[in-house]
Amino acid sequence: MNSFTSNNCLVDRREFLGGLSHGLAGIALTTLLAKPALQASKRQGHHKARAKRVLQVFCPGAVSHVDTWDHKPALERHHGTPLPGEEAFLSFQGKNGNLMKSPWAFRPAGQSGKMITEMLPHLASHVDNMAFIHSMTSKTNTHGPGCIFMNTGFTAEGFPANGAWISYALGSTNANLPAYVSIPDSRGEPPSGKANWSSGFLPAEHQGVSLNAQRSIRNLNRPATISHQAEQAYREFLTKMNRRHEATTPGLSDLNARIAAYELAGRMQLSAPEATDFGSESAATRKLYGTEDPNPLKAAYAKNCLLARRLLERGVRFVTLYCGSRASGVDGLLNWDAHKKLKADYERHCPILDQPSAALITDLKTRGLLGDTLIIWTSEFGRMPTHQEGTAGRDHNPDAFTLWMLGAGVKSGVSYGATDDFGRRSVENITSIYDFYATVLNILGIDHTKLTFYHNGIERRLTDVHGRLISEILA
Repeated sequence: MNSFTSNNCLVDRREFLGGLSHGLAGIALTTLLAKPALQASKRQGHHKARAKRVLQVFCPGAVSHVDTWDHKPALERHHGTPLPGEEAFLSFQGKNGNLMKSPWAFRPAGQSGKMITEMLPHLASHVDNMAFIHSMTSKTNTHGPGCIFMNTGFTAEGFPANGAWISYALGSTNANLPAYVSIPDSRGEPPSGKANWSSGFLPAEHQGVSLNAQRSIRNLNRPATISHQAEQAYREFLTKMNRRHEATTPGLSDLNARIAAYELAGRMQLSAPEATDFGSESAATRKLYGTEDPNPLKAAYAKNCLLARRLLERGVRFVTLYCGSRASGVDGLLNWDAHKKLKADYERHCPILDQPSAALITDLKTRGLLGDTLIIWTSEFGRMPTHQEGTAGRDHNPDAFTLWMLGAGVKSGVSYGATDDFGRRSVENITSIYDFYATVLNILGIDHTKLTFYHNGIERRLTDVHGRLISEILA
């Protein structure tokens, strides 16, 4: 039979099959649009997870470990003398001078007595819950590649960020908000910019959504000149066009990701403004964070910390919170890149980081969220124990730096690995970013060797072909 009858009209086989294909495309699109909610409930890891979400605090500019977390008494004793065996060492910006002690004293903190710089007294109050990794190393001594290496596991751009991998693996727990949000500093984006929260070759729906307390999500709200009815009509027309295009190009991930992004944007028109509205926050909470501090940079970062908590408690899976931005013409002005004036630069940056970050940890704990939230503190590499020749600052050092974790799945009050007496090189239990993320993924219930995506003939991973679980810091 070559034709079908419907409402007294003849429909030939070609028209019927054509209509059927559009109908199936519509069903596929409906399934796609429902996908975020399904992912939120059905995605499972490889083993039982100890954390549901991650907060990453990133301080771009390469924070000096020997002036913050890694106390080196030998620097104080040998201040002003050459670094033994490396008297003529040339680092990133050239020749180094003599050993230089920290401008600030280190104080014992918590019941453990961990020695922490006096410049971070609020964060020091949480030291008994932190697991320090003092033997980190990087593959690069340049800020841009260093930042994206810390966030993606590769020094070249174009690879998925940590949050994108976790979005891909676990999805979001709130279909009305992104799984992955990046909160840039009020002073600007970090080195390499958006490459730090890119989805790379993963489907585009997993890229980080960038917003902060000073700048809401762009292009989210409907313009006042467009009525609700007009917007709805446009959406319906766009859906028909998407169905038609999807039927002719099945499996096109970019289109699917764009459709999902538009639908998410529609849902976010209702959910995002509530998440970014601080009107319900008490005066005590605002004071805890320092959102009204007379230092406008500290107040801005404090608001970003508060925004991070609100996003985490509403189901955002991975939040990266930046404290510092790109390098500027004046070293150390906008981030932690203290080449020339370490003391002045860190006396600018430490107060901005300290109280708001500590308040965020306290607030998560008070609200019962710390039990299933993993907090990681990161920077792209460390700095030299010597002063840069002709300056009172320190040059780049990829051979030794400190990172720490806190929260779900993390052993409290431990220090893993060590640098040499001066903090120049990691020498004990030397670790890499691959080891770090193998451990992060494990806490989230993911085997880092099994979280893969086939791209250009290679099964890619966040940990590349490396990675060893740092079991010594797991609870």
